Amino acid sequence: MKVLAIVLTAFLVAIQAQLWLGKGGLARGVQLRAELQQQQEANEKARARNAQLQAELLDLREGLEMVEEKARMELGMVKPDEVFVPLRR
Repeated sequence: MKVLAIVLTAFLVAIQAQLWLGKGGLARGVQLRAELQQQQEANEKARARNAQLQAELLDLREGLEMVEEKARMELGMVKPDEVFVPLRR
């Protein structure tokens, strides 16, 4: 009976050692969680930067359209293949 208890205790110690000190142990889990947190923060910064760039692109597109519209209405600008027809007011 004592031999069985000693063998079971040895197995328990071996399993615990693997849990605490092994390749996939708790220390590695903590390290991976920290790396995951850092990567999530980097991803969030990249998402914010992408959203900012998208907003700038939209402003540039709409801004050019607005400039073209003003030039057409106020200055009578026409493209090379267009014919200008003035509006009567």
